[in-house]
Amino acid sequence: MSHHDIDGPTDLFVIGGGINGCGIARDAAGRGLSVTLAEMNDLASATSSSSTKLFHGGLRYLEYFEFRLVREALIERETLLRAMPHISWPMRFILPYHKDMRFESETPTSRLLGLFMPWMKGRRPAWLIRLGLFMYDHLGGRKILPGTRTLSLNDSKEGAPLQDRFDKAYEYSDCWVEDSRLVVLNARDAEARGARILTRTKVLSAVREGDLWRVETQNTENGEIQTHLARMLINAGGPWVGDIIQTKVRINSREGVRLVRGSHIVTKRLYDHDKCYFFQGTDGRIIFSIPYETDFTLIGTTDADHPDPSQKPVCTEEEQRYLIDFANQYFAKALSRDDIVWTYSGVRPLYDDGASSATAATRDYTLKVDAEGGAPVLNVFGGKITTYRRLAESALEQIDSHLNVGKGPWTAGVPLPGGDFPVDGVERMIADLQSQYGFLTDFWARRLVRAYGTDATVMLGAAQTAQDLGRDFGATLTETEVVWLMTREYARTAEDVVWRRNKLGLRMSEAEIENLQDWMAENRRSSTAAA
Repeated sequence: MSHHDIDGPTDLFVIGGGINGCGIARDAAGRGLSVTLAEMNDLASATSSSSTKLFHGGLRYLEYFEFRLVREALIERETLLRAMPHISWPMRFILPYHKDMRFESETPTSRLLGLFMPWMKGRRPAWLIRLGLFMYDHLGGRKILPGTRTLSLNDSKEGAPLQDRFDKAYEYSDCWVEDSRLVVLNARDAEARGARILTRTKVLSAVREGDLWRVETQNTENGEIQTHLARMLINAGGPWVGDIIQTKVRINSREGVRLVRGSHIVTKRLYDHDKCYFFQGTDGRIIFSIPYETDFTLIGTTDADHPDPSQKPVCTEEEQRYLIDFANQYFAKALSRDDIVWTYSGVRPLYDDGASSATAATRDYTLKVDAEGGAPVLNVFGGKITTYRRLAESALEQIDSHLNVGKGPWTAGVPLPGGDFPVDGVERMIADLQSQYGFLTDFWARRLVRAYGTDATVMLGAAQTAQDLGRDFGATLTETEVVWLMTREYARTAEDVVWRRNKLGLRMSEAEIENLQDWMAENRRSSTAAA
């Protein structure tokens, strides 16, 4: 096993290549700090690729009086849309109403209503939903997103898939984001600004030596061990943040995370419009039903405690049944387990504030610095995709008090790679791409613009025909794209490509995916031999 030391100390050593680790690395590198980031698997391979994929204000957090979080998230939605118009876009959400809607019994709002309006017996009145939506429209400055409206479900395309008992709905705006692409684009931008991104690199230990950290890492592919020195450590391990504190960094800390599993099911497309549904259950919980990857519908999510981070989260049979039953309270055509084409599950690492239920645990983030005994470590608890950029700015404020960064916030309004075009410019870009590359189908052109934005033309280069792009792996995935993903987007395996850099796993056969895996393994070997 070879071992080599890394020269000179880096300012920050970031543990974790999810959205928070990559977001902090990008912000820090852009302010001139030297940064090394280590991710034990692929980027975004845990929580950050298994979200419900929404930038949302968090309508239901209003019931918990989380006004600061909601306001920050609402304002942030538009900042993010402008920076990544390729991988994020506005969506309209339909919230069907009927008078039996219940609260989760433990929300502060339901307790207040129970006190002042006991005759409501836990029902969620229409005026309260309207009040929530009014706040949603006005708490955060909306410029791009349209506001709320009331909608009749009788004889409308929005009402068509639903049961007849629903005749009224509210419609409001939130945004979709391609979560794992968001992470990889932050990592690419961090690297372009000088950061070192090490994937498949596990942290073995981190020890304070005076005012530096000595970090030992191991490459999980070739076993190589490296030693890194850093002025400050950032623990952005997500579900493993507590584990890293106890077993790698070994500091005494009472802070912990509460791991809550969120599972999702994907079915064939259930309706032909492009709006989402926000369904409220009789248990007071909510789920979303979202048009997904052109031909599918995504339904989620659940809230279940998930005690052990080393246990890979899967959507259990019980959760599948729960989501199917929940959706069946709304859709006219009944769904069954046979309609499920794919499931995925992620673990939310929520800051443990001692809440009684998984649903009530705070969705806010908490940043704690421990500098007792020498070099500082910043532990990141919680956080949502929507507030990742703000979390990074808060982290940089804390880092600044220890390392004296000097430069201020810069990421608002700076596009991510491929995102340097107007927020309403996607359709025009798709048309331009097709006229430039006549061989692209509509689906293919749209997929490339939605993944790579202005980089799509850089990737396709001078190609005149589909054959110029090399091997065809199926479902519009070509050798040219795979090489791009391996050389510029840290992809190492077929799974990285077809489940995280894109979702072509939904369209490719097992044989095609295996074929891709073999080709990538072969070409990794030949490229390392060449190097």
